[in-house]
Amino acid sequence: MEQTVLIRNIRCELDASDEAFVSSCRKKWGIPQEEKLKLRIVRQALDARKKQDICFVVHAEVTADRRLTKRLLADRKLDAEPVLSMPDEEPVFGTERPEGRLIVVGLGPGGLFAAWQLAKYGYRPLVIERGKPIDERVRDVEVYWNGGTLNPESNVAFGEGGAGTFSDGKLTTRIKDSKIDAVAAQLIRCGAPEEIAYLAKPHIGTDRLRTVVKAMRCEIERLGGEVRFSTRLCDIRTEDGSLKSIETEHGGRRETIPCAALILAIGQGARDTYRMLFDAGVAMAPKAFAVGVRAEHPQELINRSQYGDFWQHPRLGAAEYRLTGKSGSRGVYTFCMCPGGRVVASASGEKQIVVNGMSDFARDGENANAAVVVQVGPEDFGTHPLDGLRFQERLEADAHRLGGGNAPACTIGDYLDHRKTTRFGAVHPTYRPMPVGANLWDCLPEFVAAGVADGLKSFGRQLKGYDLPDAVLTAVESRTSSPLRILRGADRQSISCKNLYPVGEGAGYAGGIVSAAVDGWHAAEAVMASFRPEA
Repeated sequence: MEQTVLIRNIRCELDASDEAFVSSCRKKWGIPQEEKLKLRIVRQALDARKKQDICFVVHAEVTADRRLTKRLLADRKLDAEPVLSMPDEEPVFGTERPEGRLIVVGLGPGGLFAAWQLAKYGYRPLVIERGKPIDERVRDVEVYWNGGTLNPESNVAFGEGGAGTFSDGKLTTRIKDSKIDAVAAQLIRCGAPEEIAYLAKPHIGTDRLRTVVKAMRCEIERLGGEVRFSTRLCDIRTEDGSLKSIETEHGGRRETIPCAALILAIGQGARDTYRMLFDAGVAMAPKAFAVGVRAEHPQELINRSQYGDFWQHPRLGAAEYRLTGKSGSRGVYTFCMCPGGRVVASASGEKQIVVNGMSDFARDGENANAAVVVQVGPEDFGTHPLDGLRFQERLEADAHRLGGGNAPACTIGDYLDHRKTTRFGAVHPTYRPMPVGANLWDCLPEFVAAGVADGLKSFGRQLKGYDLPDAVLTAVESRTSSPLRILRGADRQSISCKNLYPVGEGAGYAGGIVSAAVDGWHAAEAVMASFRPEA
């Protein structure tokens, strides 16, 4: 009889083929070639701490005869434990008949996974998304990036897939949740690369993520869900503290829709929606976030710094980094690092300049980029629930003014000397249509500008070459996370409005694709626990 055990922290040489790795494991564990053995990698991480001895560290599930697995479990040199099969958990279904539609607002990862769960179990959700389907959205964004007019309803923030669709498609998360593997499995079913199931730092890339998002939306529709694009949430109506209906706008026409439950996955760009919810009495509070700039370096420099003599090894790919420092009592850190990527214009409204980072799956661009950001909190911008949002808006307007409608940028050398950049050097900015040379101290609050400078100096000591004088900084990185939290209880409902379920990054409860997807999934299960599926 066979048994499966998990063995952690197995060393795998960079050049080892799959066959060579299995053969090496057999030799280490004393398992003859004639003995039947199955090995499945469940996690693979790169260990580049020693530049002269870079390798992969693997966790693997090993299936073999119980006689062999018993010996593996008894080996004190191995970090091994039996794998116990766990039955799939079915959600709890309520008995109440919904009076009105079950509605999901927003088609980013939180909304996608909430709607998919509801549709999968026969609830036929209505999904409203203020932006356009992904193919049309991509065309609108390209117009803006090529110097055309911004479409305020179809851009990097609004549209099918949410803001994460124009990113690196990172799937790393710090949360611990049993649904993380299931999220990856669903993404793979919809076209994501299978390696995201086991890589320690998985990513999909903006190019492949677009097809995944579209496939998942089509599955929601096939299962009975209804998706309405270019439809904006205008208002909510309540009675005795409970949500009863919503008002939407599409093509200039308004419609009131009875609503039994509303999963609110709006993303952090929907500032008009935040204000509408505040005016409607939905409880919210300001929260800390971070702001700063995007830094661009040659990817080759990062590869050499991180991999040493192995920097051209074909199995390593574009190197990543994550750096932290201090500016006085404030944290300064890099965020959303995009290997082999480009800096992109991410505004969602007029007279805003917002930058973010984006990579294709191949990560084969000339430059690496990452946000260099400084922590800010209510002590900096105020304690009103919307004060953080207003702080962001001022930053984005100041960047727009300084760049004359384009993104202001400068070299690290000029920035550290408080100078305006008049020409870029060896590092070519990737921002489109084109950044404008400026002194970024003129558009950042003094404590943010000083914090970025302190961070750059510290990062230069941590990663060789990071303070390269020709490296480029582009402003402003203002939307690292939501500046407020829509308050909810343990039942995932708003503490001030029953049947309203705020989820994801826009509500202040997630920090990336996976955590938002998991949050939306949990919200859907909370809704299902109250209502029965449609017949």
